[in-house]
Amino acid sequence: MKKHLLTLALCCVTSLSFANEEVKLEKIQVDTSNPAVKRGVEAFMDSCHSCHTLKYIKYQDLVGLGFDKAKVKEWQGDWTLDAPVMGMMPDDGAMAAFGKLPPELSLMARARDGGNNYLYSYLMAYYTGADGVTGNHVFPASKMPDPLGISSATEPAQRAEIAAKAKDIVSFLNWAADPHELERYKLGTYILGYLFVLTSLLFVMKKRIWARLN
Repeated sequence: MKKHLLTLALCCVTSLSFANEEVKLEKIQVDTSNPAVKRGVEAFMDSCHSCHTLKYIKYQDLVGLGFDKAKVKEWQGDWTLDAPVMGMMPDDGAMAAFGKLPPELSLMARARDGGNNYLYSYLMAYYTGADGVTGNHVFPASKMPDPLGISSATEPAQRAEIAAKAKDIVSFLNWAADPHELERYKLGTYILGYLFVLTSLLFVMKKRIWARLN
């Protein structure tokens, strides 16, 4: 009996060690500049838009990034500028292809542990096994095909180009998770400047009032 209990305990410990084993994520420096975000939009539309939706980002937001309306019109199709960025694949088609709906991506850069590092590592983690089946080291249960073709890229220059595209997509998804971040920073700078000036004026006024009382 004790022998069986010991074996069971060892099995549980081993299972927990495998369950807690984490894939090491690549760390990247996200480029938040407008050109990088715009490159990310184009890469996203080429590689991800066929399946994935950005329900908190509207086509009008893409115009705000600097794309002309004619270019955005190619992406929006029959949707209006005020509509969210919708995936092109219908739900029934996605269910038939993958067995579940592709995840909505507008908050993915904040939702996943590891954030931007996770997204980049995931995009770059596709491989082709000895059996010819494509898998993903970061998320083995993924149903999504290799969107950037990294699993079949063998030349260093080709892999570097894919890595650059992956970083641009992450730049865009980082922006999509908080599109008004830079505006808040600018507004915060103005508010802090206003408070500094106001505090300085009040301090000078206080000094003058107390000088008269003394």
